[in-house]
Amino acid sequence: MNHIEQFIDRYTKEYDFYSRAARLVAQALESDLRSSGIRCIVSHRAKDVERLKDKCAQRDAQNEYESVEHIFEDIVDLAGVRVALYFPKEQEQVDKAITRLFDQWDTKRVFPGAEETAPNRRFSGYSAVHYRVQPRERFIGEADKRYLKARVEIQVASVLMHAWSEVQHDLAYKQMAGDLSGEEHAILDQLNGLVIAGEISLKLLQDAGEARVERNGAKFLNHYELAAHLLRRARESLAEPIGDSGLGKVDDLFSLLKRLNKATPEELENYLESLHGAVEERPLAEQVVDALLAEDSSRYAIYDDIRSTSHSGHVEVSGPERDTGSAMMQFLRNWVALETVLNELAQRAGVSRRSTAPVIHLLKLLDMPPGIGEEIDLLRSMRNDVVHLRRDFSVAAFGDATKRIQQIIALLNDEGPSSAP
Repeated sequence: MNHIEQFIDRYTKEYDFYSRAARLVAQALESDLRSSGIRCIVSHRAKDVERLKDKCAQRDAQNEYESVEHIFEDIVDLAGVRVALYFPKEQEQVDKAITRLFDQWDTKRVFPGAEETAPNRRFSGYSAVHYRVQPRERFIGEADKRYLKARVEIQVASVLMHAWSEVQHDLAYKQMAGDLSGEEHAILDQLNGLVIAGEISLKLLQDAGEARVERNGAKFLNHYELAAHLLRRARESLAEPIGDSGLGKVDDLFSLLKRLNKATPEELENYLESLHGAVEERPLAEQVVDALLAEDSSRYAIYDDIRSTSHSGHVEVSGPERDTGSAMMQFLRNWVALETVLNELAQRAGVSRRSTAPVIHLLKLLDMPPGIGEEIDLLRSMRNDVVHLRRDFSVAAFGDATKRIQQIIALLNDEGPSSAP
């Protein structure tokens, strides 16, 4: 049995492992992209055994394999995920999502590269970005820990480019129908030109949709339109582009805006104006949610209902988890009370509370004891982790934070009115 036969025999036995690894990566990525408002089709697969045999034979003819391990090092797409974008210009956000969600064990490959330039070709050919990643522990359940070392290739391109690539790859690269004629190569090149023109049309279609939303009185029809608007505003008006933190859960923000009857560009603009310089720190959608909640603490109940619906798989149970849930709700109720006091103080001082940033500035205006603003910001960080489901805390941690919030409220109520201008 030669090296290729040994490799295929081993891969066949491990096929389910690669299939499961691809599925885990695809699920994590698709959930993040859809929540962020990226229109796409995410698919996954373990490489077909027969196609793998053909690929190994071709690679071996070019550079003879020395061992089974050599083949495993050479064939990097045994587990594969494909992201087919409706709108190619959203590639940047997909790149940030992949960087945020996975560890990359090799540098990404951008096509076409210089080595892909072919003679007698009028158009650029295959256009895509390939990533080689491994899952991160935070996205893997206890039963799937063995997949943390799995290597998965993610291919990102437009829906049109993926379709052309399949045709070109099977006919030309794999030569399943024999050597192609010059006429066939010319037709494939022509189809590539149509695909490139189609991608331009997709960009124009996206721009037209964004322009429709910008018109006075237009409402966001879905969270995809909201995401496109946020991206445009970040590029054009905010101090910085969207950072590696991404847009965040735009679907939850859209639901909140709808419930508050604020799902229009005009209403949203008021909450974007105060976010300059902070876009790199946390997801933009999360910051807007926080600004909405800070403006009116009664909105916490609405947002909690939205979050419970979108994360319906998370159910509180009896025992220690119920104790933690009770402590968490006590913490949030007291935080709402603190927000109410801050809003009242801000109103007296003539300071806008639409943004959550100027707490320290507000307390300085009111001549509060030094350090209180910094402490409130630390408690706010804890509140952010709880509200946006980023981190779990113990009953004791919630208890200590609740007690300190109550002490700060008492201090503000005692000193605030007399110090207010």
